[in-house]
Amino acid sequence: MEVKQLKRAIRAIPVLGPAARRVWIWLNNQLFPGSKDYWETRYHSGNTSGCGSYGKLAEFKADILNGFVERNSIQSVIEFGCGDGNQLSLARYPRYIGLDVSPTALKLCENRFAGDSTKQFRLYQSSAFEADLPSLRSDLALSLDVVYHLVEDEVFENHLRHLFAAARRFVIVYSSDTDENPRERAPHVRHRRFTAWIDANLPDWVLTEQIPNPFPYQEDSSSGTFADFYVYERRDGRLGPGAGAGGADRAVQ
Repeated sequence: MEVKQLKRAIRAIPVLGPAARRVWIWLNNQLFPGSKDYWETRYHSGNTSGCGSYGKLAEFKADILNGFVERNSIQSVIEFGCGDGNQLSLARYPRYIGLDVSPTALKLCENRFAGDSTKQFRLYQSSAFEADLPSLRSDLALSLDVVYHLVEDEVFENHLRHLFAAARRFVIVYSSDTDENPRERAPHVRHRRFTAWIDANLPDWVLTEQIPNPFPYQEDSSSGTFADFYVYERRDGRLGPGAGAGGADRAVQ
């Protein structure tokens, strides 16, 4: 029996109380293929990047990011986890590189933004990524609704190291920031206090601003989220390796 058929069969069994719920969660975790394969399967089957990239949540994120890019004269943006491109459709970035682990997601983006020379898309391979390539380094690096989906420790750490290594001036992370996970969490979600990891491992960067979202999560992911914005800047104010001549340091506003 295929995994999808097995899941459908289990869903058809009448609810037997907390014990049945625990068995269902356990089975989902046992069948979870890993974060990379999960997202490729999800996009390949026709699903989207999720509620956070649509509707009022996407509009809130776009307002914050577009304002930041304009105020700080950002000329180039790299995003780790571009997904299906719906969030990007609301963005106003002079130049953009979108990375994702899913070939299907990249194809969706390439089709959606065909003919737009300001945007390019590349496959992200966590174990073989070269973040210091001059062609990738950008003024601003983004990670939006990604960190809490990185359930594997090595993938989580690689993501943050690569994210910050690719940024000349700023990094913005949109995520939850807690080590508290519900006992019955979805297998593709793992909350982490990522700010503590950054403090311990990336001393050249400082958290300069936290922007709470106006739609807190209340048991409904379509109307609220547990993610907030976290804005980082190089601690010494330098632009970092690969910066072009004439660049100016600007404080977060």
